[in-house]
Amino acid sequence: MIDIVVVLRAEDAVLDFLSVLDAAQGQEVHVLCGDAVKQIALPAESDLTERLALLAGYVRPVDEAAASPGPKALAALIERSAAGRPARLWTHSPADNRRSRGQLGRDAAAAGHGLPVQHAVGYSPFLQFSSDLDRPLDRARIRAKLDFVNRHCGHLLRTESPQHRIETARVPATERFFTADADERERLFALLASLDDAAASVDDPWEFATSAYEQERLDATTAWISGMCAPDDGPLIEVGACEGALTDRLAGKGFTVDATEPNPLFHRRLAEHVGPGVRVHQNDLEALAAEPRLPGAAYLLIEMLYYGQDLDLLDGLPTDLVFIALEPEALAARLRPWLETSAVWDRTAETQLVFPALESVCGGRAFLSKRGSVGVLLRRRTASR
Repeated sequence: MIDIVVVLRAEDAVLDFLSVLDAAQGQEVHVLCGDAVKQIALPAESDLTERLALLAGYVRPVDEAAASPGPKALAALIERSAAGRPARLWTHSPADNRRSRGQLGRDAAAAGHGLPVQHAVGYSPFLQFSSDLDRPLDRARIRAKLDFVNRHCGHLLRTESPQHRIETARVPATERFFTADADERERLFALLASLDDAAASVDDPWEFATSAYEQERLDATTAWISGMCAPDDGPLIEVGACEGALTDRLAGKGFTVDATEPNPLFHRRLAEHVGPGVRVHQNDLEALAAEPRLPGAAYLLIEMLYYGQDLDLLDGLPTDLVFIALEPEALAARLRPWLETSAVWDRTAETQLVFPALESVCGGRAFLSKRGSVGVLLRRRTASR
């Protein structure tokens, strides 16, 4: 049996997989560095000190462009390392908060020729994992890990790069691993991709259809909107409708909904399943404000102002009412300060839609904190165009 450790950079093998490198197991280990597409063989007869010294020569300067070379290149490296022998893979978690590592872990598992794969929990500050294998390091091995960092990774202790900075939370004293099937890997990767297009790589990435928290939030949001507007008032314009979880509820209340979704995968799924009373568009907030072709009784910006949008875009929307829902921290940091300086909008109502909760995700593989949602109703001070 040969252990093959597939990592983005050489230091990752020490930070998250030192227990796999441990020469006490008396077997050959190969480290595959994705950034350099490099294979490093650690001979069976070498001890841990020798193995770490060998890896130290491959620690590189900070490189913001470091990325997975893709499944095809990794498959070739893995095949060369295994050389027909029984092998198992160790790699990053698809939910590692450092997206470069998450992508590599996802690609390595896909490239693994059916070999068994163990994912390191790695750096995951927002998720708590149910692991399948935990390896506490004794004091000697912790010293070895810290010595490696201090001797060979000083530039990574000082860097401002969020992808490559080494800090306490990224140097585990107990290395934890889990196995996952292809669907679970994709869901974990999508879950941590909530602010980029990769979130759409799986259906229902935020588990709106199964999450008790999300069901409560969506039901409360529907009740809030329908308590403030009537179907006869005119169409509702839902910006960032995703796959239509809120859209369906509003249509079920008799509203006409113009649902907009710029992400092509979410847009396709939305268009495929919506029923009568829903019209689907691909505009984003900026386009809707620049060319106000969709007048409505109200615009709905529900849990979507997390992407750095210019809030002044709201001034250009062809409506007198805007419903906004955000988690409390984002509301305090972004919306309230902006409203204090707005000459266009007044806050007319604010309501707690759902309180924070802890909830399992990805079939119980992990759990996280859902931060709650607050609804804010804005009314234009002067009549719309």
